[in-house]
Amino acid sequence: MLIDTVAWVLIEDGRILCARPRGKDVFFVPGGKREGAESDLETLVREIREELAVALDPASAVHVGTYESGAPDLPDGAVVRMACYTARFRGAPVPSAEIEEMGWFSYGDRERVPPVDQLLFDDLAADGRLV
Repeated sequence: MLIDTVAWVLIEDGRILCARPRGKDVFFVPGGKREGAESDLETLVREIREELAVALDPASAVHVGTYESGAPDLPDGAVVRMACYTARFRGAPVPSAEIEEMGWFSYGDRERVPPVDQLLFDDLAADGRLV
């Protein structure tokens, strides 16, 4: 089973924006699951508009990396694939829809995100982009 997701990488002052959905204890890099035949960028724009109430500029999107990992809360053999992009935006991110809380995470917060997000954190820290 493959869970196909797309995530928005927003880094400011060496910290990455993460969001916690209502009813969950864990934070995620903002984004979500593809619907139907959506492209990565269509998914990204829709999910970020729904979750954080900002408008991404798809023409400015840059692929950061694609990561895959299992997770303890998933069935055996299930894998999350997360395609990550940066993109310029209009507006100010605020929790919306199913998002209850946002936070700016450093590499020291790595254990607070799921395994697939931790892989992104590792790469961003190795590149000196995450403190």
